[in-house]
Amino acid sequence: MKAIRRFTVRAVLPDNLSALEEIAGNLRWSWHEPTKELFARISPELWQQVRHDPIALLGAVEPSRLAELAGDQGYVDWANHIRDDLRAYLSEPRWYQSLGEGAPKTIAYFSPEFGIAATLPQYSGGLGILAGDHLKAASDLGVPIVAAGLFYRSGYFSQAITPDGWQLESYPVLDPDGLPLSVLRNPDGTPVQISLALPDGVLHARVWQAAVGRVKLLLLDTDIPDNEERLRSVTDRLYGGGGEHRLLQELLLGIGGVRAVKAWTELTGAPEAEVFHTNEGHAGFLGLERISDLIGEGLTFDQALQVVRAGTVFTTHTPVPAGIDRFDKPLVQRYFSTSLLPGVSVEQVLPLGAEDYPGGSPDVFNMAVMGLRLGQHANGVSQLHGDVSRHMFNGLYPGFDPQEVPIDSVTNGVHAPTWTDPMLRALALERLGTEDTTHADWANSGAVSDLDLWGVRNRMREQLVQDARRRLERAWEEQNPGGIAPAWMDDLLDPNVLTIGFARRVPTYKRLTLMLHDPDRLRRILTDPKRPVQFVIAGKSHPADDEGKRLIQKLVQFASEADIRQRMVFLPDYDIGMAQLLYPGTDVWLNNPLRPLEACGTSGMKAALNGALNLSILDGWWNEFYDGENGWAIPSADAAGDGAERDALEAEAMYDLIEHQIAPRFYDRDGDGVPTAWIARIRHTLATLSAPLSAERMVREYVERLYVPAASYEDRLTEDDFAEARSLADWKAKVEAAWPGVNVAHVDAGGVDAVPQVGDELHVRALVHLNGLDPSDVEVQVVYGRSHDDELTDTRQQALTVDTSVPGTHDATVAHEFVGTVRLAWAGSFGYTVRVVPVNDLLLTPAELGLVTTAS
Repeated sequence: MKAIRRFTVRAVLPDNLSALEEIAGNLRWSWHEPTKELFARISPELWQQVRHDPIALLGAVEPSRLAELAGDQGYVDWANHIRDDLRAYLSEPRWYQSLGEGAPKTIAYFSPEFGIAATLPQYSGGLGILAGDHLKAASDLGVPIVAAGLFYRSGYFSQAITPDGWQLESYPVLDPDGLPLSVLRNPDGTPVQISLALPDGVLHARVWQAAVGRVKLLLLDTDIPDNEERLRSVTDRLYGGGGEHRLLQELLLGIGGVRAVKAWTELTGAPEAEVFHTNEGHAGFLGLERISDLIGEGLTFDQALQVVRAGTVFTTHTPVPAGIDRFDKPLVQRYFSTSLLPGVSVEQVLPLGAEDYPGGSPDVFNMAVMGLRLGQHANGVSQLHGDVSRHMFNGLYPGFDPQEVPIDSVTNGVHAPTWTDPMLRALALERLGTEDTTHADWANSGAVSDLDLWGVRNRMREQLVQDARRRLERAWEEQNPGGIAPAWMDDLLDPNVLTIGFARRVPTYKRLTLMLHDPDRLRRILTDPKRPVQFVIAGKSHPADDEGKRLIQKLVQFASEADIRQRMVFLPDYDIGMAQLLYPGTDVWLNNPLRPLEACGTSGMKAALNGALNLSILDGWWNEFYDGENGWAIPSADAAGDGAERDALEAEAMYDLIEHQIAPRFYDRDGDGVPTAWIARIRHTLATLSAPLSAERMVREYVERLYVPAASYEDRLTEDDFAEARSLADWKAKVEAAWPGVNVAHVDAGGVDAVPQVGDELHVRALVHLNGLDPSDVEVQVVYGRSHDDELTDTRQQALTVDTSVPGTHDATVAHEFVGTVRLAWAGSFGYTVRVVPVNDLLLTPAELGLVTTAS
């Protein structure tokens, strides 16, 4: 019999155990091992059953057990100690508090998904896990972030695999009352409600709040009685529905998210947000809401745009245009032809997302393009991805070379306390005196021996094997109710065999089945009598991606063959809980995307923090961190004739590495059974990668390179009743109006001999028409470098100065002469040109306006 409604009843705790409720209400428990141990002590078996969820545990434990613990003074003191430690963590100054007055008081961080803990399934993959790690590291560092997202009643989806290997999706409905969430309320106790005016009604949302350590996460939920039935489903699923459904979610995330942040700051007395960070383009509409607010304060649209740009950080995670959200222009036009944003017209909105560049489509509204136009500070998520992004968005900056496109990079990091196995942390604490594995002295072989490292690696592998067996037996029993799992499942995997892991989303470019390119060779590798190998694989394909599902099916069917099924397993329903055992338990982490389509790929980082070695295509983060000793690089066959040839070459290279380098090194043991050469690589990985791969390093970079500068720029523009914002808007309008008449009329050069030599000086003189602009509005540059077929490479720029000796220098109606000297610093081909770019000390780079005039 089905219930017509269900809800969660929270436990009533004995008074002297009230600390447990306070501790469970803050998601710090998801990465704080002592807190987990406190809850596990209540009932270890039940703790496993509720998948390490303190709130579910307290709701399921027998009252008699709580009464027993209430009478245990040692446990009561322990709980109070953990509570006091949490309070100190939340209040004491940390790294960020040492930065002084120049650091922003509040930073708003927006993302469509957040992966904090398995018990709060509001994520699909890397983007959400990265957002969760960003919040956790910000909390540890004391960064005053308030985050905004959506509360999806069914999360992403739960995955099951049919006997023939096909992925099935189900959408269990979440009960927020049973999650570590509380409703944001007004002083009179009524729920805060966010409303958006739509073309045919009003969309309302309540605001759930979660405490992620020191960070507050606000999640908007439309499943409330105030909405019409069709609007209650706006936040039903993550990445569900068609174009209009997705647009509604992104309007709510961006516009509604800003309104939720404002409500939270007003209710709590927290400082207003000075910097807004949008994690991918989904939240890009937040800039329009902020513009609307500023128009309400008396600014024009263009003036408000300058303020918003100055304080906005836009992070792109997408290395291909097809991965960007694009909406039909008429759909966007319909939603903004309303009172949704007071003071903002649809004619002002549409150009922000227009693909008005060669190769763009005039019929779509591009969210990433809007993100770049609304955010002065932009970055990719690895050095390689930054370069890919500069090429991908070069069309927005015509006339500039890709390397000049104003998109920087901050390489992703992962939250070490979340992803480092407790066994490795315990080893660091016992032998190196710190539980912080990212700053432990792993190179100290006197304190941590090879046997120590090998022992902990073996235990983590054993842990993974046991977990994989439990998961697969449970999946079999769910498909065969009342049946008994076959005996061979008890021996799946071997805790002593070289274990390779592969787990991620399953779009085609990540090439889940590259390992199956030569099935016979893979079979020989798996079943080698002396050096066997086993694979543990997991991942979800988007529900609408049948090609991804076929890849999963192909792999599952291969892994089900009787002679290899104990050496290769696919674990269904990949999530945070599984990942926390999978990364530490693998010896080698495999990543084989099509280069350069992996923006970063943080799964390999999590494995490395546990001493696993990476076997990867040189893409994403691995491209900048591979050093020859921390794993192996699969050569990229970029020059292959077609995709099939490329797959064949790269698969063969992968097989060769496993057979001839990886397996021999793993199984080559000394007299104590320790693979000393293998352990040397583990030690090197832990010593050299733990700190650079941490989310703490990443968040520090965001603070120092993006948040603090963004706050400084916005402060300048808002001072004295927005005087600089008004001035900057006027200056941009003046420059843009004059630019068609700006040109380089003539260039002269001299000073070098008939046969130029290194060290000679080239004297350049350029005659430039500025069409009414002042010389201070521009920079005239000589751009020089190596010349190949008239194309300049390895270019450098040097500013020319106005020749004040020429009459009329300050007369805007005449041409100006600019002069300068370039020293010839290398032998070989040399070429140069002269160009004019606009300059202003409120621009980050001359390319920002996309205006340039070059000598012809």
